[in-house]
Amino acid sequence: MKRIFDLLLALVLSLILIIPAIFIAILVKFTSPGPIIYWSTRMGKNNVPFPMPKFRTMLTNTPVVATHLLSNPDQFLTPIGSFLRKSSLDEIPQLWCILNGDMSFVGPRPSLPSQADLNTARTQASVHTLVPGLTGWAQVNGRDEIPNEQKVAFDAEYLQKQSFLFDLKIMCLTAWKVVKRDGVAH
Repeated sequence: MKRIFDLLLALVLSLILIIPAIFIAILVKFTSPGPIIYWSTRMGKNNVPFPMPKFRTMLTNTPVVATHLLSNPDQFLTPIGSFLRKSSLDEIPQLWCILNGDMSFVGPRPSLPSQADLNTARTQASVHTLVPGLTGWAQVNGRDEIPNEQKVAFDAEYLQKQSFLFDLKIMCLTAWKVVKRDGVAH
């Protein structure tokens, strides 16, 4: 049921967001040099890496590490990068990953392969068995502002409680947090 819901919602949102996505793509292209889409290798279900797209919000010379590991992330943002991140509009291309089956709407946020501590902790908690999500229980409980241990604890709680109604709750909370721009550091 979850996969069918993901497919239907991703198709509907893709149709609704095609015009805004084109507009964002044009803005990204004309506000900084480099590609429109940034492809990042992320850890998927069972720790299988997959390519995840985002609208590019960082300059092309940005080190390839988690944003919170940069000493001054703001210096690497493109002119519209902060807005795209705070509004989560940079994540629209991830609808492709949902349609492709690499991601779901709800699950643990896919980590970078370089986040060894987070990946190890998720594997120990069996969280790696979940399809990663566009949003998740950890996202609505702190997003960028919580340490990895708490993220894994929330992800493990999601693993135990997962249900269609719990996913709907997380999606509603996500929408509220995005509107409030809550929990975004950069």
